[in-house]
Amino acid sequence: MTPPDLLRRRLANQRLMGLPFGQPAEAVAGLGAVQSQDYAAAKWALALRLPGASEAALDRAFNDGAILRTHVMRPTWHFVAPADIRWLLALTAPRVERLIAQYDRQVGVDAAVRRRGQAVFAKALQGGRALTRTELDQALRAAGLSLAPLGRTHVVMHAELDGLLCSGPRRGKQFTYMLLEERVPPAAALGRDEALAELAWRYFSSHGPALVSDFVWWSGLTAADAKQGLALAGPRLACEGAGGQDYWFDPAQPAPRAMTPLAYLLPNYDEYTVAYAARDDFYDVQAFRQPVARDNVPFANVILLKGRVAGIWKRTIAKRAVTVETKFLQPPSEAERRAVAAAAKRFGEFLGLPVVMA
Repeated sequence: MTPPDLLRRRLANQRLMGLPFGQPAEAVAGLGAVQSQDYAAAKWALALRLPGASEAALDRAFNDGAILRTHVMRPTWHFVAPADIRWLLALTAPRVERLIAQYDRQVGVDAAVRRRGQAVFAKALQGGRALTRTELDQALRAAGLSLAPLGRTHVVMHAELDGLLCSGPRRGKQFTYMLLEERVPPAAALGRDEALAELAWRYFSSHGPALVSDFVWWSGLTAADAKQGLALAGPRLACEGAGGQDYWFDPAQPAPRAMTPLAYLLPNYDEYTVAYAARDDFYDVQAFRQPVARDNVPFANVILLKGRVAGIWKRTIAKRAVTVETKFLQPPSEAERRAVAAAAKRFGEFLGLPVVMA
């Protein structure tokens, strides 16, 4: 498997080219989970994998509960599908809670505080209510739980990890929380081995070809659990070597021969860049002269040309247009410049605004 083969397969398996997903929930479930601490960027990440999706349509899907946003896997927000939220939390939340335990102690959050906080949330939200973070904080203070802001944040995060809270519909630009059991229909539970196998399958079939170390990073699982999940999912996966390493993927997915489209404007934390521990497959760290820029590339808005990072971009949204500013590592060809302009036009269509290139 050559480097271009690997990148074409990833682009196709992530549905950035070839057959797109049909609906937002299908995209989130197909990818396993989608990092979403930057809500606006995560909507664009989904839209890149959907046919003609608009920002308004993705807001509706979120507000209707077709996709959810919660802390799962690594201790950050992810979009998850309603049918998956319970088994994902059961599998990954214990690991996340161990990782943040030392920070809990620093902000004065112990098991007793968590139980008191969750009792407050359960009472405040019962009956299908949706409350903002500010309103949840007010409920904690009214119940006599005086915590610093970061302590209140940890109480809410643990309520998500414990499966009490999940996202509700936005109220204007504010996020709300609801009780998971009132927001999400019942779904079949998975045993631990089933969940490990399912998560490994979701990852390697949608993000492959990928390394076991990539799956460890993305899932937040221990290396032992990740290897067990791969072993359980292995009969459905194939393995090929490249650069002396073993890459796993779904062999049923056709291997594309051409890279179409040529250019993408990926948002920060896109699954194509953030979901791999080994990132030299898609960008050359030596091309970035500033170490800070090198370190931040996987988490930045990047220009992708032929599957590799070719620069960075930023957008400025005004009432009548969105300005897209691009900075290339190397001067692009005229064909590449046109491809980037086409990618920017697609972004404007997603927002419902004309694009001004800078």
